[in-house]
Amino acid sequence: METRRIDWGTIPYSTAFEQQKTLFEATLQAKMAKQPTANRFIFCEHPHVITIGKNGLSSNLLFPEKTLNDKQVELFHVDRGGDVTYHGPGQIVGYPILDLDDFKIGLKEYIHRIEEMIIRTIAEYGIEGDRLDGATGVWLDKDSRQARKIAAIGVRSSRYITMHGFALNVNTNLDYFQLINPCGFTDKGVTSMQKELNRPINMEEVKTSLFKHFTELIFI
Repeated sequence: METRRIDWGTIPYSTAFEQQKTLFEATLQAKMAKQPTANRFIFCEHPHVITIGKNGLSSNLLFPEKTLNDKQVELFHVDRGGDVTYHGPGQIVGYPILDLDDFKIGLKEYIHRIEEMIIRTIAEYGIEGDRLDGATGVWLDKDSRQARKIAAIGVRSSRYITMHGFALNVNTNLDYFQLINPCGFTDKGVTSMQKELNRPINMEEVKTSLFKHFTELIFI
């Protein structure tokens, strides 16, 4: 069973969201009609944008929308899980649109495997990632005062069809996270591969590694 890799390049969040919804609805309709469903793994980057999930708190947005506009940062309320997060240049965003029934897994296990995909990818660069109890995503030094998040995850599913996904900070400008309480946390930091390794990272190489580990993990 093939999962098609797609790269949308740099794309406005609103455009990517509409394209996601179109593919998601088409996949959902095919499944309900008992027709074959296509599985896609979409990569992209976004211009500066802050998104708030369906359970997110506006209080985790630390500045008024005018300040965001002045900084050319868009704001969207979206239908994924999770709280508030930032997307921007230098960050790899992944939108797998999958029928989880094809892989005989549920949503919780799917999120676990997305986390594992990221953990295995950053390990290739000598970065040790881990999970934090009660919080999705991938963290470094999770049990210390230096706990910091390198990847966020927020997913929506219907009839086991997924959309939205993950964001891995590769060469991201972390200053933009100061506009928010990332994922609702006030006592933990954020980081990037570039910051941890003190050098720019080849984004295409990271995408290749992510997709390799994804295909390994999804077919367990």
